[in-house]
Amino acid sequence: MTTTGRAPRLPRAVRPLRHRSYRWLAGTLACSVLAEGLWVVALVWQVVALGGGPTQLSLVSGALAVGVLVTALPGGVIADRVSPRRVLVLVAVLQTAAVAAVAVLSSTGLLGMVALGAAALAIGIAGGLMFPAYSALVPRLVPPDELQAVNGLEGVLRPALLNALGPAVAGVVVAAAGPAPAMAAVAVASAGALGCAVGLPRLAAVERASAEAASPLGDLREGFRYMVRTRWLLVTLLFASAMILVVLGPMEVLVPFAVKDRAGGGPGEHALVLAMFGLGGALGSFLAGSVRLPRRYLTAMIAMWSVGCVPMVVFGLADSLVPMALAAVAVGVLFNAPQVFWGTLLQRRVPPHLLGRVSSLDFFVSLSFMPVSMALAGPVSAVAGLTPVFLVAGLAPLLIGAVALGLGRLGPDELAHPMDAADPAGPGETEPTGPTDDAGVSSSGS
Repeated sequence: MTTTGRAPRLPRAVRPLRHRSYRWLAGTLACSVLAEGLWVVALVWQVVALGGGPTQLSLVSGALAVGVLVTALPGGVIADRVSPRRVLVLVAVLQTAAVAAVAVLSSTGLLGMVALGAAALAIGIAGGLMFPAYSALVPRLVPPDELQAVNGLEGVLRPALLNALGPAVAGVVVAAAGPAPAMAAVAVASAGALGCAVGLPRLAAVERASAEAASPLGDLREGFRYMVRTRWLLVTLLFASAMILVVLGPMEVLVPFAVKDRAGGGPGEHALVLAMFGLGGALGSFLAGSVRLPRRYLTAMIAMWSVGCVPMVVFGLADSLVPMALAAVAVGVLFNAPQVFWGTLLQRRVPPHLLGRVSSLDFFVSLSFMPVSMALAGPVSAVAGLTPVFLVAGLAPLLIGAVALGLGRLGPDELAHPMDAADPAGPGETEPTGPTDDAGVSSSGS
């Protein structure tokens, strides 16, 4: 047998990891998402330990959501103007400090709901800054033909850490030692994100295509105009906003109480349900990152997200853990697979100098009803009960999706801009340019 001396070709799903700079970015993401997964369970049982219930959890979760929304739009402008590395370092510092303060106050018995809400607000502020900076940095660290693999890999990391490992570890820690040590674990994971962010390359801001937007407010107007005049972007974001209004609050706030009150579970059972959601999400993301984008990619995304909400009705009807766990797997698969397509779509069709702002608008518009949904979920369930709330969360998105597909007229656009072609950019759309070095860093921005 003859050998060529060439290294074996890596599987498509993990190929982006050969770029050293992207490995630092993936490490930053992994630690941040792990911290978030730990926080989800630690927060629930910290609220319970302070004598709170669904309403108090809604308020604290709503504070985090408000923090995200307050900084999401400025975060996009910042991401397109300054080094994304600097933003990610700042974010990790803020998150680490906020959670460490909660851990210390909890362990000394001095923690109250107000302090917990303030920490949640700080974490949300950091999250609003992180998302656009992270999204703008990805295409600069890997070649364009590996972006779908990146989104698939990250789609595996997110549910595996956010919904599986993080909640599982937090559930064990809470059950064994209480919420304070679980909060300390969140702080350790956030510190890990800080260490990885420091290792990222120092890149300048992307060169602008024009001098049209000379001020931060002008930057924001430029991004907003692009969103409004780009039909596929606007329709998808409006659909996501409406879906999140009816789904996110029940998912984030009421699932632990469905597990607790209907299935008789505790921290371990709650962590198990989240882990099953993570398992489904990892599976869906891996599959989506390993195949070609669907020809009708916009239609496929909205249809999968709409149908993916249906299993939520199980949390309002079942009185045992097994159906809830199976429903969580189904939701995870159908929520995360289209998310891989969406991330790739943004990175390949949005001009590079607008990507930070468009990512922040994506974050802001699609999550604009997040604090409302979280704040209403607890009080509405207290009046109407868990079952009606979960029925609406599971079935209303079918109608919302049908309206989006019927009125949005996305078919001509997705046919005119095939994403499985060698050059998917259509008229007026810009692809990332510039050769990459062995570390995957665009030479045009170094």
